[in-house]
Amino acid sequence: MLRNYTAKYTRITSGYMGQLVEWPEVITEGKDLEECRTMLRDALKEMILAYKQQKKEIPLGDSLIEQVPVELGDVHQAA
Repeated sequence: MLRNYTAKYTRITSGYMGQLVEWPEVITEGKDLEECRTMLRDALKEMILAYKQQKKEIPLGDSLIEQVPVELGDVHQAA
């Protein structure tokens, strides 16, 4: 069965940090984006194996992510 997970990448001083949105415990770092992607896939596979061995339920994935734009100048404090 194929599942899709949503990766979030954040630039950090040492390169990139990668984390799965649906499964925040799956997190890693890499010196560049490609290395971080590779390491995140490996971390996901290891986490799936660990969950299967422990007979724990694996988070499903397939989330819908969208950006919500906001004009910061239009945000005012309520009276």
